[in-house]
Amino acid sequence: MEFRQLQYFVKVARKQHVTQAAEELHVAQSAVSRQIHQLEKELGVPLFVQKGRNLQLTPVGKLFLSRAESILSDLERAVSEVHEFMDPEQGEIRIGFPHSLGIHLLPTVVARFRESHPKVKFRLRQGTYNSLIRDVMKGEIDLSFISPLPEKHSHVTGELLLQEELFAIVPQGHALSGQEVIRLEQLKDESFVMFSEEYSLRSIVLEACAQAGFTPHIGFEGEETDTIRGLVAAGMGVSLLPDMALTEISQLQPTKVKITEPTVTRSVGLIRRSGDKLPLVAEGFRSFLLEFFKDREAKRT
Repeated sequence: MEFRQLQYFVKVARKQHVTQAAEELHVAQSAVSRQIHQLEKELGVPLFVQKGRNLQLTPVGKLFLSRAESILSDLERAVSEVHEFMDPEQGEIRIGFPHSLGIHLLPTVVARFRESHPKVKFRLRQGTYNSLIRDVMKGEIDLSFISPLPEKHSHVTGELLLQEELFAIVPQGHALSGQEVIRLEQLKDESFVMFSEEYSLRSIVLEACAQAGFTPHIGFEGEETDTIRGLVAAGMGVSLLPDMALTEISQLQPTKVKITEPTVTRSVGLIRRSGDKLPLVAEGFRSFLLEFFKDREAKRT
């Protein structure tokens, strides 16, 4: 069994298509098909079944995929550790983040860290709450920003970085746009622009509305804070967004209003795989982040 076979197998499994996998691997389609066939012959079982134009993993293929991904991840980490041993200042940090933290927070902390570690590289991966936890568990990323921070998890561990307030956003000219503070209940008759179900901000907003005594009517759904903000600014409804997602000024700009009864917040944390020793460069970045947010909180108080 060869490294190339595992690499091709994982790519085909993710793309569910030989042609698309070959394009991303920059090799001929026939080369990918040949390696997959040889792998199946060596294992003595089919790993894929044809479903229309796509390939789907067989049950044994799904089992083999989890092992193959782990092998490739461990090999990648081993190479990284060798490079770090030779020169820790030229290592690579693999970090995940939700979209709402990618607008301002992530660029800020990366830029600040690279002021004193200019040769360190970053590999960034954006994802949803569940996908980021899964990527950390699989070892595909070293660290991940996450919101909310999981209270208890058997496979990941982490630290709280900050508590962030959520604000109501309404179209400019809305009846509540001139208010400094509103009760969340005042939005009960409004149409909400909400995140899709896989995003944690959705559950935070739904829980806050339940505390305020109503279930929001959802008129539109989106997957990025820019989309939510733009739809609200265009008059499509109202929403709740974290303060960090409202720092950027754009042509379509909603009005930000503070909420009380209840005050709505979210926790933002940093997670890593339980029981694993981080690469030196990633551990250095983790220590930097803990100190950065500790100083940030001290300046606020």
